[in-house]
Amino acid sequence: MASAAKSVWNPDNVRDVGESVGISNLPPQIVEELARDVDYRVAQVLEEALKFMRHSKRTTLSTQDISNALKVLNVEPLYGYESTRPLRFGEASLGPGQPLYYVEDEEVDFEKLINQPLPKVPREITFTAHWLAVEGVQPSIPQNPSAINHADLLPKGPNANPYLAAANGLDNVNIKPLVKHVLSKESQELFTKLSSALIDETNSEWQNAALASIQSDPGIHQLTTYLVTFIAEKVTHSIKNLFVLRQMMLATTALLNNQAIYLDPYIPYLVPAVLTCCIGKHLGGPTQQAVPSNASSETLNGNSNGVPSASMAHFELRDLAASILSTMCSRYSASNHGLKARIARVCLKNFLDPNKPLGTHYGALRTLISITGAEGTKMVILPNLLIYDTVLKEALADDIKRLEAERVIALILQALDRSERSPAAPRINGVANMESQREQLASKVGDVIADKIVLSGRSGVARLILESDLRL
Repeated sequence: MASAAKSVWNPDNVRDVGESVGISNLPPQIVEELARDVDYRVAQVLEEALKFMRHSKRTTLSTQDISNALKVLNVEPLYGYESTRPLRFGEASLGPGQPLYYVEDEEVDFEKLINQPLPKVPREITFTAHWLAVEGVQPSIPQNPSAINHADLLPKGPNANPYLAAANGLDNVNIKPLVKHVLSKESQELFTKLSSALIDETNSEWQNAALASIQSDPGIHQLTTYLVTFIAEKVTHSIKNLFVLRQMMLATTALLNNQAIYLDPYIPYLVPAVLTCCIGKHLGGPTQQAVPSNASSETLNGNSNGVPSASMAHFELRDLAASILSTMCSRYSASNHGLKARIARVCLKNFLDPNKPLGTHYGALRTLISITGAEGTKMVILPNLLIYDTVLKEALADDIKRLEAERVIALILQALDRSERSPAAPRINGVANMESQREQLASKVGDVIADKIVLSGRSGVARLILESDLRL
């Protein structure tokens, strides 16, 4: 009985719990064993809870410590005791020597609760956006709790937003270019000379000198970032000026040929400008695509390919841009993961889009041929010619688009000829009669390309097509 008196959970409580669950007449020995086991479990929980209290640098044991201890011991924690206020325990007596402890409930005066004023309605949750910084300048707005002077809000750099300064009452401030704060005076003058000479239509010597300097000058590496930005801006804002676009592509070629410049990090920023010149919808304005009134008879009648040079000038730009993309893929694919695949995916998407003009189709096709080679022609271009046949038929029926369609057809035939001459192409005896194979060719590449192959007598190309598996 002495041990039972010292127990937290005495034998009488064990009997009460047993009777509550339908177990009566428990032997006294079992009741005492259960009481001692409860003592051990409670002591174990308290020991773990005290560890949490000490590690939390506290001297008061909380209900959260008990819950954490139960979790550590893999026991289901108690619920309903997560209040931040300490629990108040009351004591009631059931008789001599039988105290009962309980958690005191807070008494609430209903009259006081009903008559007290209602709390304020909380504001609705709203979201708003604001600029933390614009071009490195932090706006002076309530959302930015930064006490700075208005002089610090001056836009810095050539691309700084002038409207930000106007909003802060600084609209009469002269904006200084960022180049002046970073480059030496000599580099600033060199960049100014190069940028002005590249787009000077009146002096071809200056143009050639600027391109030669970009291609061979080792000190040009300090201006690489600014030249890349200059090329991107000029292509974006001069999409109707074929001269400027061509000069930017020549400048890009000069940068790629400069052995003293490490261009690997700049390739992702150069690709968009080159892709624009390759697959852009409308390159050059109407005045540049029209035949001039003083054009020579050779220009009016067409060159050796039967295509007027003045109206087809954008095709030369697309050829140049495609060759640049091919050079980028061959040199920088190792340092720029997925570069070739991304360019090929974009070009294939534009080539198969019937809503894009034929100039875009030509540039995309030229790039695909350049970067994928003969094997890519058989795997990517050849299986899609049957779908593309509809676009060619509609273009050939239109007098305005006919010349561009002939240019695209000539490029397709050129790619097929190159694939037919590749070592991987099948080599068997020629087709006896190409006219008899015309229907089979049309079922694989469409009527337009099939007619061109038959009329030109390309027996090797016909063999390549008929023996290729063109399933997409």
